[in-house]
Amino acid sequence: MRAGELRQRIAIQQNTPTRDSTNAEMAHWSTIVTLWARIDTLTGTEEILQQQAAAVRTHKLTIRRYASLTTVMRVVWKNSVFDILTIIDDNTNRQMTLMCREVQRG
Repeated sequence: MRAGELRQRIAIQQNTPTRDSTNAEMAHWSTIVTLWARIDTLTGTEEILQQQAAAVRTHKLTIRRYASLTTVMRVVWKNSVFDILTIIDDNTNRQMTLMCREVQRG
């Protein structure tokens, strides 16, 4: 993979839950690393989620290998948040492909 192909700056975030004043657990996402990536949009559909229309897109992100990446993390790029569905390691241990899902509620 050539460096020029990785043009988008993404943040990998991990959920580190916190507690509010009533001691209820709240999600708190912290950025653990910022990487360069190539983002390709694959599909786009509309779904009804929680009785609301939502645009759902799937993306393929290509990054340099980052060993501690897991599917419980998420990717943030500009104003978009991607849930990581699958992580595919190439056979040379140089790059990874992330299959991601983005949900935009409307």
